[in-house]
Amino acid sequence: MKAKEFDEAFESDQDITEQLDLSKATRPNKDIKRVNVDFPAWMIIALDREAKRLGVNRQAVIKTWIANRIDSQHPAEH
Repeated sequence: MKAKEFDEAFESDQDITEQLDLSKATRPNKDIKRVNVDFPAWMIIALDREAKRLGVNRQAVIKTWIANRIDSQHPAEH
């Protein structure tokens, strides 16, 4: 399929997924990096309390809080 045909199909809301090779698709800046952080016991207790209240795990609380802070400080950087 030529680029023009592809663009026209996309713009007219046709399903173009058969034209794509998704086997090598990536999401920029979405790769996972492991980080170890030491927290004082009182923070762990507070994090676990919040996680239980929200019905999620501790890691989800930490990631959400950090993401919210980053978004509020630098909303267009990710």
